[in-house]
Amino acid sequence: MQLNRKQIEAVMTLPGPKRYSYFIKVAADWEEIWGLYADGWALAATDDDQPVLPVWPAKEYADLCANGKWSGYVPKSISLESFMGELLPNLAKDGVLPGVFYTPSDRGIVPSVDALLAELNAELSLYQ
Repeated sequence: MQLNRKQIEAVMTLPGPKRYSYFIKVAADWEEIWGLYADGWALAATDDDQPVLPVWPAKEYADLCANGKWSGYVPKSISLESFMGELLPNLAKDGVLPGVFYTPSDRGIVPSVDALLAELNAELSLYQ
């Protein structure tokens, strides 16, 4: 599914918690997550320097953040199944937090791996 410019602009201006809710719904619906990749996933950090893996619900949103320190990175998708079953557990093991829906001007929401898994599972349960 492709997003139109008006939809992208409207979602990008939402506050972090509303973008987070949008991420949960779209990720469950499309069963896909996007990150930025160039010889490895793009990383950010919390204020106390804990590593963060930024993720987005669609390619278009990730692409808007592929500049500055992430210049040269390109959007790369991962299935929701792999994200939940492999990537998130690996992040937890490595001490990396997920960073949900960064924008060029906002870091987004940084939940624990367990909290993100719980919210995604709750949303997916509505589809069964």
